[in-house]
Order: sequence, then structure tokens, then C-alpha cells
Amino acid sequence: MTSPVIRVVHSRAKDGCHAAYEALILGMFESMKHFPGFLGSELLPPLANADEYQVIVKFSSQKDLDDWDVSSQRQMWHARFRPLLAADPEYHLLTGLEAWFSLPEIPVGKKPPRNKMALITWLGIWPTASIFLYFLTPYMESLPYLLRTAIVTGLVVITMTYLLMPRLVQVFRAWLN
Repeated sequence: MTSPVIRVVHSRAKDGCHAAYEALILGMFESMKHFPGFLGSELLPPLANADEYQVIVKFSSQKDLDDWDVSSQRQMWHARFRPLLAADPEYHLLTGLEAWFSLPEIPVGKKPPRNKMALITWLGIWPTASIFLYFLTPYMESLPYLLRTAIVTGLVVITMTYLLMPRLVQVFRAWLN
């Protein structure tokens, strides 16, 4: 099972090049829309008293992101905006659990409060664990307790990571922001 991957790029434009840099990044986003596996993108301008941009792109799998990385379109866009950068960009890849609350709808510089993240996580875990326990307990009664809990918690983590959390974050994104 493949999971979506999110790349967060931290970059700084040279003085006087901010508008041109933003225009090129938005142009690159338009090209990406036609690329297989592309799920979304966002350009977050520097926060107050900062000069760092955050470029967020999401692909349906690592393979799709890798295909974009070696594409002629990406090479062309990077050749165009690289002269506008004050330094080499920093790349960060988010997958699985770390990406739950870092989707493009939630700016990386503005994470939701911990109490809201905890509540959304609980809203996913409680019914998921309850369902697995209800249906699997009759078949696992002969197994040792630690093995039963390992199986159930493993299934809960996989279900949360690949199915529920991405959807819960999308449903509650306005409240999380």
C-alpha cells in the first residue's frame, strides 16, 4: 500500500526577487497539475519578520514524486528560479504519521494547537480500535494478551495512517486552523 508523500521546501529569494520567485513557483504548480500522481501544492510566503518561503507539494506516492524529480518540466522550472534564490533550498519529506497534521491545508508554520490534534487523533483511534476489538476478539481469545494488543494496535496505526487521518484532517481543516 502506498501512501501520499509531502515535500516541504524552505527557500529564500534574493532581495528584490520575491515577486518573480513567487510567479515562477506558481507557474511550476500549474505544470505539476498535469503530472501523474500530483495531489496538491501551496506556496506559503515568509511570515512576519522572516524571509523564508515554504513550498509544499503532495504526490500520491514516493514513485510519483521521484518521477517528477527527474522530469524535464521540473528541471526547466528549477533552472528558471534558481538564480533568484539567496541560498540552496532545504528539502524535507513527510510521510505516514508525520504528515497527519502537515497537509497543505495546514501551513507548516502554523500548526494546530495540541489539544485539537489530540481530539482529532482520538476521534479516529477510539472507533477504529473499538471496531477491531469487537470483530477480532472472538478469533484471538487463544492468543497471548501482548500478541493480541500488538495485532490490534498495528491494525489501528495502519488504518489511521493510510485511511482515517488524512480524511479527518481534511474534514476538520477549518477548525484546526
